[in-house]
Amino acid sequence: MHFLATSFSRVAFGVLALFLITALGTGGYVVIEGWSLLDAFYMTVITITTVGYSETRPLDDVGRIYTIGLILSGVGTAFYILTALVSTIIEGDLQQVFGERRVRTRISELSGHHIVCGYGRVGQEVVLELTLRHANFIVVDSDLAPLERAQKEGYLTLHGDATEEATLLEAGLERCNSLIAAADSDSGNTYITLTAKSLRPDVFVVARVGSAANEGKLRQAGADRVVSPYQMGGRRIALAALQPALPDIFDVVAAAKDRPGILRDFAVDQRSDAAGKSLEELLARTPNVIVLALRNDRGTFILGPDLSTRLALGDRLMVFGGEEDMQRIQRGFKLADASSGQ
Repeated sequence: MHFLATSFSRVAFGVLALFLITALGTGGYVVIEGWSLLDAFYMTVITITTVGYSETRPLDDVGRIYTIGLILSGVGTAFYILTALVSTIIEGDLQQVFGERRVRTRISELSGHHIVCGYGRVGQEVVLELTLRHANFIVVDSDLAPLERAQKEGYLTLHGDATEEATLLEAGLERCNSLIAAADSDSGNTYITLTAKSLRPDVFVVARVGSAANEGKLRQAGADRVVSPYQMGGRRIALAALQPALPDIFDVVAAAKDRPGILRDFAVDQRSDAAGKSLEELLARTPNVIVLALRNDRGTFILGPDLSTRLALGDRLMVFGGEEDMQRIQRGFKLADASSGQ
């Protein structure tokens, strides 16, 4: 963008200079040769453009010297404009081609990432949280304006309609951890979900819903989680009025920036060494980590489980603690990161 602005400035400067030279050339012939304004303008134009027509009227020595200077300045300025235009067109096209090629290369290298469809107010908050948690993601939007904002923030973007199969495939749907349908309309998020599930039925989809009446439609379309920002916001406001301290606790647990810890979701699968171990054994080296809840393979939640509780295959742990402690637990027991919901 900076290159294009500079190139267009050069072109504009050249055009302005050519206009001034034409005006001065016309005035010069009027003053020096005493010609009419039309004859002087005509002579100036054929001189600058070097079309090779004969002189409008015979010139004296002063007029010829003046014409030589007009030719040199006019032709030089015209050549300057031409080179600036060519530079803008060719180099600008090359920048776009190589820029798009770099983006495609980066997208093709993505794996285990998150696809954020829509970069409106909700999409921006989603991306901010993903960034704070060091998650890989790509922003997809059919509108160029929000994509330009995302690009300025350094995010990887893809211009396209997320309801189209080609766009989702180009975004790496087959290799992603989850897809987040955060478009501004419920119908758009429904179509995004339908398209994603038709291409990859097992992809985990989180969809935004604006109207509670459309939640069922999104679930029928295949959304694994349906979130209403307005409903959540309303509950938070009411809770802040009734129990002012509770929203602060939620911020501490859920936020990833400027907080003493982060919330993580671990799964006990076939590759894990945690099956059969007690929570006390799991947390032996990380006493500052808190187990908030455990969900077994039947979907039953146990809030604040006892440390003597033994883990089984299919269990999910919701824990809170520092990033280093989280990594130590994950590496030590080969726990799967279940943050994508899978």
